[in-house]
Amino acid sequence: MKKATIVMIAILALLMLPVFGAGSKEAKPQETTQFAWVEEQGVNGLPGVNPIKVSGNIITAGSSTVYPLSERMAERFKQEGYSGVITIDSIGSGAGFERFTVAGETDIANASRAIKAKEIEAAKLIGRSPIEFRVGTDALAVVVSNQNTFAKNVTKEELAKLFSTAKNWSDVNPAWPNEPIQRFIPGTDSGTFDYFSEEVFKNNPEPMLSAQNLQLSEDDNILVQGIKGSPYAVGFFGYAYYAENADSLSILSINSVQASKANVDNGTYPLARPLFIYSDAQIMRSKSQVAAFIDFYLSYVNEEVIGVGYFPANDEELEKGRQTWLKAMNGTY
Repeated sequence: MKKATIVMIAILALLMLPVFGAGSKEAKPQETTQFAWVEEQGVNGLPGVNPIKVSGNIITAGSSTVYPLSERMAERFKQEGYSGVITIDSIGSGAGFERFTVAGETDIANASRAIKAKEIEAAKLIGRSPIEFRVGTDALAVVVSNQNTFAKNVTKEELAKLFSTAKNWSDVNPAWPNEPIQRFIPGTDSGTFDYFSEEVFKNNPEPMLSAQNLQLSEDDNILVQGIKGSPYAVGFFGYAYYAENADSLSILSINSVQASKANVDNGTYPLARPLFIYSDAQIMRSKSQVAAFIDFYLSYVNEEVIGVGYFPANDEELEKGRQTWLKAMNGTY
């Protein structure tokens, strides 16, 4: 406890100092900022944030799955007084990482998959070192229209057929109709696509991309509309998009396990996956509004995540993120 108190005092002292550039050997002063948003009393070891005292814009982009969660956190940040602008582009995890690690255009990358080694290497070329923060858990939803009265459960083996070689529903299960399968799936820049490819097709997406009657989109709302329109359509996306459209969609159990908080928490739902945001220590230290927003995000995400349609990360993962934030801000990450 004594050690944690000393670390916190050091962080608070750091945040009250002027900010200096970290991109060269001879650091040059940047715009002097007294981090007025810092409050001594925070949540679970982080400095407190007073959004009324936070200014400056924040640019984020990436996962369509994480988008509604980041949007909710940004809305709350604004409601509590933040006066800047937070841009959140829903373009897919891969495209979001490209903007963050190659173009260097964003402060935060939203992702429904972990960053890849090649993306970390790309970031190094522009002087960035991506830092990972776990913010929640998704139960990837495999869904059909509520007009579909026959499909209730699939095994992972049937799932592979359903999204690749099967032409008709009866090719997957003889008890199902002899009707063509209409497939609606996320685009190849999507972390959801990558995750599904890894879990169901062992990192070989070709069978899925070669399937008949296939429509891809980075916009999950387009997928929702396509699936709603036919009893013979099927697709997959983040649980929040199912929850928002539960009146017109049905979710399939996987291996007879339903997508639920209990089954996500106990690890039995086969398609549960972590959700992340990424930033960089230099960005956080030079743009205090980014550090403030991430602090706020980690402090209050568990109050918002279920309402968005996802599930909380476990306490250990959230605490790891808080410790990472502290290390980034005191220069020890």
